[in-house]
Amino acid sequence: MNVGCRFAVIVAGGHGTRMQNDVPKQFIEILGKPVLVYTIESFLKAEVDVLILVLAKKYFKIWESIKEKWLPNYPIQLVEGGDSRFYSVRNGLKGVDGAGIVAIHDAARPCVSTRLINSGFKAASVYKSAIAAVALKDSIREKSGSKTISRDRSNYYLIQTPQTFDNKLLKKAYTQPYNIRFTDDASVVAYDGHDVHLIEGSYENIKITTDGDLCLAQLLLSKNLV
Repeated sequence: MNVGCRFAVIVAGGHGTRMQNDVPKQFIEILGKPVLVYTIESFLKAEVDVLILVLAKKYFKIWESIKEKWLPNYPIQLVEGGDSRFYSVRNGLKGVDGAGIVAIHDAARPCVSTRLINSGFKAASVYKSAIAAVALKDSIREKSGSKTISRDRSNYYLIQTPQTFDNKLLKKAYTQPYNIRFTDDASVVAYDGHDVHLIEGSYENIKITTDGDLCLAQLLLSKNLV
């Protein structure tokens, strides 16, 4: 079945504030290579047709030097980010033209595998959406006033990216006004009235937000576990 082009929108809007680092986390080097480059390389290996990078304008020059060194032969569209992830994704989708499937991914998840990316494209071509998710490993409790209540962890999932969708469905969902309930692309699509389909993610597909995450990503990438 021909579903059109395979698009990827890589969102790189982080400023590294939680890591107390002057260098945004997407530019921090792991084993001599910027985090962002690992992420993009995984999508290039998945043979996406169009790759769009969403980045704050003040980092354009840094990106240009990175691209010249690491990715000189690949056409990558550069789009200015917005004030929040919602607006950054909306801006990125302006470069997505025509029928197809689009994967949205956080630049700070450099350990994403080509297998997971391809699984998302395949599932979204059938179900219109494919959200990477993993089951909880630990017990959970919900806070209720001054007390906590035990919950069945089998009813909950940790949501990751890539989050992959039919292009027409996703672009329509992103015409909605911003809502504080929009925590990711799946929530935007769900709020527009569509069910979202979960696919098996990966525990190695970590998001770098702390120094500990950076150390774990280095271990995973050095052992080629992704």
